[in-house]
Amino acid sequence: MDLLSVVGVILAFAAIIGGNALEGGQIDALMNGPALVIVVGGTVGAILLQTPIRDFLHALRLAGHVFMPPKTNTQAAIKKIIYWSDIARKEGLLGLETIAESEADLFMRKGMQLLVDGSEPEVIRSILEVELDNQEYHDLAAARVFEGMGGYAPTIGIIGAVMGLIHVMQNLADPSKLGSGIATAFVATIYGVGLANLFLLPFGSKLKAHAMSRSQHREMIIEGIISIAEGENPRNIESKLYGYTR
Repeated sequence: MDLLSVVGVILAFAAIIGGNALEGGQIDALMNGPALVIVVGGTVGAILLQTPIRDFLHALRLAGHVFMPPKTNTQAAIKKIIYWSDIARKEGLLGLETIAESEADLFMRKGMQLLVDGSEPEVIRSILEVELDNQEYHDLAAARVFEGMGGYAPTIGIIGAVMGLIHVMQNLADPSKLGSGIATAFVATIYGVGLANLFLLPFGSKLKAHAMSRSQHREMIIEGIISIAEGENPRNIESKLYGYTR
């Protein structure tokens, strides 16, 4: 679990609610159904219009990674690659065939299979980099979904504020209806700006960071497999790969 993300969400809520309480406000003043419908519905509608369905669904799948990021154990991967390089030097590339078939990581397995099949280093790099670039593209596209919503939410909040003020102006003769209109106007702005800056934009940035981390991890795997294909000394491979951990 990403404790920083959990602490961040708790701190964000605590700051808003606590600040409101310190000013003498009631939490009920921040609860407004119409404002929530306007901001959330408008933001989701805008992003659906902007985003291909594949990227939107991928963003929903990756949202949980903000709190439960995928594990990429770089140290363990380096040890595996060094072990493979030792076997390749002693038994040849065919000695890795059984290991390749049992490898759990699909990306590493694909690289190992290419290695065992005797593919040229340039071919292995080209094939694996296509997969790496494609995965990185889709992961970054998912992050941009949240960034896009973060851009729309404040504007939708302003729309909600204007709608609330219109409601107020239409009911100036009826004081009983003024309160709800004014509340919708101001609370919609809070929802839009708060949702964008406390959640959506940070979500997008965190997913981008995870995407780049996964890409770097895969770049290290590619470099290790290519080094085995080129017959490099295991100790040299180890020194090279540990550069990715700094």
